[in-house]
Amino acid sequence: MALQISATNPEHPALLLDLPWDVPLEEWPEHHLVPLPRGISRHVVRYARAGAEVVAVKELAERPALREYELLRGLDRMNIPAVDPLAVVTGRTDGSGEPLESVLITRHLGGSMPYRSMFETTMRPATMHRLMDALAVLLVRLHLAGFAWGDCSLSNTLFRRDAGAYAAYLVDAETGEVHPQLSPGQREYDLDLARVNISGELLDLEASGALHPSVDPIEFGQEICRRYEGLWQELTRTSVYPAGKHHYIDRRIRRLNDLGFDVAEMQIAHSPDGDSVTFVPKVVDAGHHQRQLLRLTGLDTEENQARRLLNDLESWMATQDDYAPGDPLAARPEVLAHRWVRDVFRPTVRMVPRDLRGSMDPAELYHELLEHRWYLSERSGHDLALDAVVEDYVTTVLPKVRDSLSPPADADGAAAAQAGGTTATGEGA
Repeated sequence: MALQISATNPEHPALLLDLPWDVPLEEWPEHHLVPLPRGISRHVVRYARAGAEVVAVKELAERPALREYELLRGLDRMNIPAVDPLAVVTGRTDGSGEPLESVLITRHLGGSMPYRSMFETTMRPATMHRLMDALAVLLVRLHLAGFAWGDCSLSNTLFRRDAGAYAAYLVDAETGEVHPQLSPGQREYDLDLARVNISGELLDLEASGALHPSVDPIEFGQEICRRYEGLWQELTRTSVYPAGKHHYIDRRIRRLNDLGFDVAEMQIAHSPDGDSVTFVPKVVDAGHHQRQLLRLTGLDTEENQARRLLNDLESWMATQDDYAPGDPLAARPEVLAHRWVRDVFRPTVRMVPRDLRGSMDPAELYHELLEHRWYLSERSGHDLALDAVVEDYVTTVLPKVRDSLSPPADADGAAAAQAGGTTATGEGA
């Protein structure tokens, strides 16, 4: 069988042809590889450069490779946070004509970290709670979409900073299944797997001395269940309100919006005697603030970043002379929002030298600057201009933040990731 590259973009096969497909992935030459923090996996995975792209290449049998490729494409269509599938390469053979395993290729998720790299320095319990929150949100989003993960764990997740919190992305969809709707038993099975896997991963970290002494691995495994159940209940519970109290329904929807979710479809029914109204969210979509910011400004960010940027945008709009809500002659919100991007957001971000930003994207950098402005203003007792804040941030804060976001991916780090004889891998694992 001849070498075949199945790709989502017609430009990718030409870029991927330059990679050494006739060599087992474990033996690829260093000049093709990119040194990035790596997690662990049952498969061999390597980061490589394909043209201007950095990709994760995972070696596995043809059938599961094609299946995972389609599952990841389906998650992308459902707007679920997961690595971006680029291609599957089949029909590989080595120099003597012996068959090699197929590979799945995904795009490197910029600014993301596997959990083991995040624990290179002892992580505080408060940060670990934020990781559990992010993973619970991801699992709820998958289950709302009818996706049973089948192997939820820290190892199969990548994390990105999101305005003081984290956003979680699914990495390994190999065991996943898509259904019109998940039963309680299917959800409970996924949740129980998550509990066992997370406790086991933290016990492994504890044995290596990388876990904070106050952290109980078993308790943190239970925490993912509590956080998941609380969020699932809030998103799906049935509410009964007195008839005529329509503002109660509006309040419930606003609460869901505050959690970052939109109600795309709902069911409202009156009781037989007309005394009460039953409200059930039928379709709940995550990304409320993301969509709002994207519509207003064209900026595509994580959810918490969008929430923070929208707050700053609204505060800035209130200072503009042509801002008058309800006045048909006033500037439209979209016009003011694009003015904010042009006159505030972009100039502020550009004041920070690109080579000093590390892996921070513009939205996360702007959030950090807003946090620093609040801190300096509190300390000085008056509001400070952003240019002074940026200067102080670049000098006193950015070097530390950059180091924490971009830990070295040297031979020692790779060896640590391979502890216990497990193959060190990157995303796509």
